[in-house]
Amino acid sequence: MQIEDLRRICTALPSVTEDIKWEHDLCFCIGAKMFLVAGLNSTPTSASFKVPDEEFEEILAREGFMPAQYVARHKWVTVDDLNRMRKAEWKHYIQQSYHLVSAKLPKKMKKELGIE
Repeated sequence: MQIEDLRRICTALPSVTEDIKWEHDLCFCIGAKMFLVAGLNSTPTSASFKVPDEEFEEILAREGFMPAQYVARHKWVTVDDLNRMRKAEWKHYIQQSYHLVSAKLPKKMKKELGIE
């Protein structure tokens, strides 16, 4: 997996924006809320995303996965290398994170974004 593969998956979702935060992190957002962050300053490339509460411990048991710094309490995980998952897995986890984050947006914002 490459950054461009992640970008294609993320930007295919409705109303997604992307920008660079903290000088070296590529962030994908819905309604100004991040759902995927890729570290551009590390080799191999790492990424963080939100998972459901019930999957948090299970995914952390996988090699290369750890609680995401600063946001682990919100059930975010970091994978140390994009190649630890196949494209189909990335698509699943990106879509899942997107839906978990967008579900928490205010109703008015969801309507404005067309994701009700």
